[in-house]
Amino acid sequence: MKELKDWGEDPDGATPLGEEEVEGLKLSWVTDRNDLNAAEADNIRSGSLKWESRTRKLEALLDDKAVRDLHRDMFGDVWAWAGRYRRREMNIGVTPATIAVAVRNLVEDAKFWFAADSVMSMEEAAARLHHRLVQIHPFPNGNGRLARELTDLALISCGRQPFVWGRTDLAVESETRSRYIAALRAADAGAFELLLEFVRG
Repeated sequence: MKELKDWGEDPDGATPLGEEEVEGLKLSWVTDRNDLNAAEADNIRSGSLKWESRTRKLEALLDDKAVRDLHRDMFGDVWAWAGRYRRREMNIGVTPATIAVAVRNLVEDAKFWFAADSVMSMEEAAARLHHRLVQIHPFPNGNGRLARELTDLALISCGRQPFVWGRTDLAVESETRSRYIAALRAADAGAFELLLEFVRG
């Protein structure tokens, strides 16, 4: 197994990587959490730019293949498993055997949430898309960052501004991240008010 000298504690609400996932690390120079954060941040920037630089219709984004492709583009320079659904049980998310169906159901539901005749506001549709993707937790890691990017791309495709997401890096432990995690947990119980308040900034 690859050795990560100073991995440190995972931020609250983060998914710990298992041995199999760590084995998928592509970069030999990554030996601690700071290295990993920097490598992932670079990959996320380039992957996000690739997707944001091309106008995509909402229907193209709300597709299970698009979800996998976006994850691969955001994390594929760092992790060999990027874009592939997880194969092990975790402390969050649906069982691995049901991930593919859950993601397909989500993107189909989201098409109704975002429809012009939907009873939901555009903001609520986007917040629900984000929350449900995080709740399914389809990938070994990067689910929150993926869900935020997909949500913003969906909003942009509808002519809206992306969410502000607390105006800080939510991958790092902070008071803002704690509010975000609390809002997601409230949404788990069906109360979306805190999440809507958070994403509006």
